[in-house]
Amino acid sequence: MDRSPETTRTKIMNAAESMILDKGFAGTTVNNIIEQADVSKGAFFHYFSSKAELGKELVQRYADEDAEHLEQTLVKAEGLSDDPLQQLLIFVKLFEQEIESLEEPFPGCLFASYLQQSELFDHNILDIIRKSMLLWRTRVLEKLKKIEQEYPPRREVDLESLADMLMVIFEGSFVLSQSLNENKIIAQQLSHYHNYLSMLFKESSK
Repeated sequence: MDRSPETTRTKIMNAAESMILDKGFAGTTVNNIIEQADVSKGAFFHYFSSKAELGKELVQRYADEDAEHLEQTLVKAEGLSDDPLQQLLIFVKLFEQEIESLEEPFPGCLFASYLQQSELFDHNILDIIRKSMLLWRTRVLEKLKKIEQEYPPRREVDLESLADMLMVIFEGSFVLSQSLNENKIIAQQLSHYHNYLSMLFKESSK
């Protein structure tokens, strides 16, 4: 059995994340976590001084993984086309296909779970979430600005708001999907965004 410190710490974090997504932060106790992770209370407090510290570490890990996923998907989309509009359409489609391929219901979004109980957290945790959201806005907006230069939109549009729309779809779809227990909702909403982008921007005049 692997009893390395990193494995024990990761087990605790994984168990906590799973329970928080299911029950929320307030509904998850330290005892719940150590039981789920199959570790001692001493082991828990060896790695985390409190549930609040664990919460911060969890949201930072989630933000780091989210940023890496964002960049990897952008790089993949950019490798499949030189055209900025096609790159963004491929980017959205890759997420749609990824979610469609899941055999089990999507686990949800840790950010949404935290924001629903934002009064429980200090500004440091909320700042991590804010920076993650702004990263998505920045990266998608960069692509939209390049698209606008080559493909005049069919109607006036606020590009920053259009960039935010993708994150709104993700977060709103997570909530709706979990409420109705219908995983397909997330992929469907991404498909609508993909279609909207296609209709909004005209064919190239080149």
